[in-house]
Amino acid sequence: MANSVVGTMSFKRTNRNIHKWASIVIALPLLVILISGILLLVKKEFDFIQPPSTKGQTSQPTITFAQVLTVAQSVESAKISSWDDINRLDVRPAKGIIKVRSHNSIEIQIDSHTGQVLQVAKRNYEFIESLHDGTFFEKNANLWLMLPVSFILLFMIVTGVVMFVQPFRTKKKNRLRR
Repeated sequence: MANSVVGTMSFKRTNRNIHKWASIVIALPLLVILISGILLLVKKEFDFIQPPSTKGQTSQPTITFAQVLTVAQSVESAKISSWDDINRLDVRPAKGIIKVRSHNSIEIQIDSHTGQVLQVAKRNYEFIESLHDGTFFEKNANLWLMLPVSFILLFMIVTGVVMFVQPFRTKKKNRLRR
């Protein structure tokens, strides 16, 4: 009987210690994931995260890719001199626009019919996403940082449930002994 109590107490103490230190280890990475996740959830509500899409004149794109590059080059803040400086093109026929994203996170929205620049804005979505998955810190941080943090969190959930359930099991055993 005494051995059983000592074993239980040792397990509880060890479990609490592991739980406490694991919490400290994952606190900062988990905080970054949590805050960036919240920002990603509300990205369309805040223009500084993701600029709103404008509308072009018609849904029929008529400008060429060469014209898109020329228009993008005319926006100084984007620092585009060739196709190598463009990260992504996003053609939205239904809205009549072409979004050009430079490598420095400037988004240019161009009317796909007239070639007119409709909007130029900084796009912070990719930065926040890179914080969220860990690639901001290092290209493979999602594997060597975020994956272990995920496993530690899973372990903490399991040990937390065990710590929560243990007193109920003990009370039930004591009631059955009487």
